[in-house]
Amino acid sequence: MRGTPLQSTLQNDISDWFNTLEPVAAEEMIGLWKGSGHPSGHPVDGVLENLHWFGKRFHPDMRADALLFEGDPGKLLAIEPGFFPIRWVVRFAGFGRTAPAWNLFSYLRPRLRAKSTTAFLQQRMDDGVMTAAMVYNRQPIVDYFRRAENIVYGKMVVEGDARRYYFKLQKVDSERLG
Repeated sequence: MRGTPLQSTLQNDISDWFNTLEPVAAEEMIGLWKGSGHPSGHPVDGVLENLHWFGKRFHPDMRADALLFEGDPGKLLAIEPGFFPIRWVVRFAGFGRTAPAWNLFSYLRPRLRAKSTTAFLQQRMDDGVMTAAMVYNRQPIVDYFRRAENIVYGKMVVEGDARRYYFKLQKVDSERLG
């Protein structure tokens, strides 16, 4: 694990906080969710926002669109995460926070469209607590979810990496998007 002692301390503090949150049932996740990063000292902090990440969508059959991005006004586009090996995303995260990255991604975005759902929901143990988790189909990633009032927080766990990326999700009325 690379990083500064301050990043490690921040990661530990946020992990302790996350573990105090309430578990979530997978069925509660069904619907459309607006996401945003929760600064945690992870290399990916700020990358998704720069690329206009919208959030996630969970279907009644427990399948999921793991990465939804804003496309044309009022339109969402599900991206296939398999196009971006997570270890490369982490390694080049500094570029991912730049204007040239946004320009390149906006050009490539239509070509990266997912052909079907890209993950699935299930209940999994997370630090001794059974909670909803989203397992990516083509990446070694599991997102665990916990609740604090009407906000769901997520913790992205990449196999073989001790660092965690944290984010929050708020449910959206999908009728608003057309």
